[in-house]
Amino acid sequence: MRILLDECLPKRLGRLMVGHQIRTVQQMAWSGIKNGRLLSLAQNQFDVFVTVDRGFTYQQYVVDYDIAVVVLSAPSNRFVDLSPLIPATLTALPTLQPGAFFVITNPLVGDSPDPSQPGDDDATQIEETP
Repeated sequence: MRILLDECLPKRLGRLMVGHQIRTVQQMAWSGIKNGRLLSLAQNQFDVFVTVDRGFTYQQYVVDYDIAVVVLSAPSNRFVDLSPLIPATLTALPTLQPGAFFVITNPLVGDSPDPSQPGDDDATQIEETP
């Protein structure tokens, strides 16, 4: 898949998306272009746009564009916070259709896990938004 990483994402995040063609907004010389215009440009060259912009669903009506949008929901846009979400992102990619909107979160982020309780430290949640 052809994937465009938003300008607020660490460039090295793309290295974790093995098997896909990754470009950044900066590499496309689209820095500073706002979401609606950015999606208009991206839909002609990419299959998926990845961002951390949590307000994206309220700002854009994604179904009108010929591109899927994935929002990575993490405490920050630092590589250390985002990289655990990449396996779930890679799992979701083959299911994405143009106009789809997915939010990928780690439900354990922000919780103080109780070491006496069993759990899956790598649990990730994928939520499709209509």
